[in-house]
Amino acid sequence: MNTLKQGDAVPNFTAKDELGNTISLSDYKGKKLVVFFYPKASTPGCTVEACNLRDNYKTLQDQGYELLGVSADSAKRQANFKNKYEFPFPLLADEDKTVINAFGVWGPKKFMGREYDGIHRMTFLIDENGFVERVISKVKTKEHAAQILEEIN
Repeated sequence: MNTLKQGDAVPNFTAKDELGNTISLSDYKGKKLVVFFYPKASTPGCTVEACNLRDNYKTLQDQGYELLGVSADSAKRQANFKNKYEFPFPLLADEDKTVINAFGVWGPKKFMGREYDGIHRMTFLIDENGFVERVISKVKTKEHAAQILEEIN
């Protein structure tokens, strides 16, 4: 896995969100951005993480951050996830893994003794100029917003 690190320029990416809207990194130029990657929409850990970010969305916005969730799920699955839990931020349906590969979060994982390739749960804080400010590689799903805010302050 060739994961982006602190100080790296984020490659400009373009992907569709849950509604089929095209979203690019350049849409966030001049803004700070939290990009969080999660393995699969509507699974327990991903739901806890995204709901924690939803519940703290205003606080994150007050710190100047926009949010963008990314997984390899279909637009339909992302839309169901977003609607069910009323997320106020877009979820990218990165089925071809363009964004996932740009950030380098796809790679070997282990679960219950089985090895397979998948998305690593990671979060990237990106500054107004498109550079990685911080990488959170050990995401605490229940306290993820606090992790982000602690990284900021």
